[in-house]
Amino acid sequence: MFRWIESTPIPTVSGMTTALLGFATGAALIIAIGAQNAYVLRQGLRREHIGIVVAICALSDLVLILAGVAGIGAVSRLHPAVLELLRFGGAAYLAWFGVRSLWSARKASGLVASIPRGAGSVALTAVALTWLNPHVYLDTVLMLGSVANQHGPVGRWQFATGAVTASLVWFTGLGLGARALAPRLASPRLWQAIDVVVGITMLSIAAMLLVS
Repeated sequence: MFRWIESTPIPTVSGMTTALLGFATGAALIIAIGAQNAYVLRQGLRREHIGIVVAICALSDLVLILAGVAGIGAVSRLHPAVLELLRFGGAAYLAWFGVRSLWSARKASGLVASIPRGAGSVALTAVALTWLNPHVYLDTVLMLGSVANQHGPVGRWQFATGAVTASLVWFTGLGLGARALAPRLASPRLWQAIDVVVGITMLSIAAMLLVS
């Protein structure tokens, strides 16, 4: 069954639709509140070296997403059962992520701006929060790579394009839009609402993986 899923494009699904699905899935994973997003938002609110931070986060996601799609695709051709295992593992991770987000929504927590630093220090922190965070690898390399490979040899790259675009749009909008939206973005109630939306989205994607 898995060999058929991997090699056969999903009926009636166009390349544009696949890219949009990649965009939505990537956005759902990237928007989830975490150390990286909080740091981008802090720097945006303070208008300090936000261009450097956005570039590091977006380019890092580009590399990790493409590596996940290419790497998992190569492994699955040699050992098809590996991707099947990753599918269930990814669904379990997303379910856990969704439950955790909904659990976090029980309490409203605000966002506290960080102390300003120089460009070098800001860049190093952005790199550390991106590459030393295990959740980044689970979300981009494992999760997005696994879901992308459910769309066949061509569709997976269309899916990846959508996910990469979501990353660029999100980090750019979050960083550059932070100044104008500062009062609302700093509201504990808003972050509580985002936790609820992210939790429901993660649980929905997990269910889709299980029935695919």
